[in-house]
Amino acid sequence: MKKMSVLVVVLVLCVMASSLEQSFAQVDCIDTCTTGCVAYFNNPRLMSRCDRKCQIKCVPDSQVEENSH
Repeated sequence: MKKMSVLVVVLVLCVMASSLEQSFAQVDCIDTCTTGCVAYFNNPRLMSRCDRKCQIKCVPDSQVEENSH
């Protein structure tokens, strides 16, 4: 019984670690992309477009659709 509970705990930790890894990758993508948007600092319209493109590129589809409503 103890082996089964240890196995379940290890499995849960692996699942949690993989989801954390994915969210860190997403943050890195957005950070890198929006850093490039600074080139449009003097033009708010182009900077806004660039930020939106970064969201589309770096955020999973379900979250982009939620933000567009």
